[in-house]
Amino acid sequence: MAGEDERSVDELFAELPEKWQRALEEVGMGLPELRRIGAGPDGMQRVRRILSEFSTSPRPVRMSDGRGSAVWPWGRLLLVAAASVVVCLLLGLFIGKAAGFVGLGLGLLVIWLAFKTPDGRGVSAVRFLTVAAYFVTVLIGTSFANAWYLQLRGEEQTVTLVSPTHQWTHGTRETYCRVRLHDGSVHEVIDNKDNCADRVGQTTTAVVDPSGHYDPSLGTKSDIGGIVEGYVCLGAAAVLVLTPVTAVVMGRRDRNRALRTVA
Repeated sequence: MAGEDERSVDELFAELPEKWQRALEEVGMGLPELRRIGAGPDGMQRVRRILSEFSTSPRPVRMSDGRGSAVWPWGRLLLVAAASVVVCLLLGLFIGKAAGFVGLGLGLLVIWLAFKTPDGRGVSAVRFLTVAAYFVTVLIGTSFANAWYLQLRGEEQTVTLVSPTHQWTHGTRETYCRVRLHDGSVHEVIDNKDNCADRVGQTTTAVVDPSGHYDPSLGTKSDIGGIVEGYVCLGAAAVLVLTPVTAVVMGRRDRNRALRTVA
């Protein structure tokens, strides 16, 4: 077999995977152009450097089925991850924290798509950040979706405590507070923040959902919490969007640097 220095441009080009060959042709660096470069001063050295740098970057290339470039795997990852987050947050408004289990299941798809992205320098870190940001967004979002909803839509009202209900939970008799609203309706509160059994007939403040979707929450809006968690969730969502974009930018920068070696 010929040594590294003895191989021709055609032989070096033929050793590349077919998708890399098509990628080079798409950016004007196909076999004819490489032959021209190879015929010049230090031509073979420049050809080998081009092929080496181009093949190690997460470059835009045509997929074997012709459906798009390597931008698509990152775009597909972003679309699926973002859609999964939205679905989980919406479910969180109806089934509460149980929506987190749906997010964990969809997370398996996100992980699989992350590893379907093209390899390259720094890609492992980008994959990890994307997946980590997804899980942080989903788990925090589904845990505090109801709190954020009441922060936005809820109204503080004076309510009257009525006789609580009692249920057995894990062998313990639990007391669940109930309140009467201005319209006379009685609702169980979301969280028991007070000992209401001895306060029947007294008035207190609660945050009430005007649409009636959520039960009231005892206390004021500031007592609901979730503000810090909201900023953390927004930060994770920003990372989730920016990391795939960064991967594409890195891939194009490396490709352009490889092309500049011919100048």
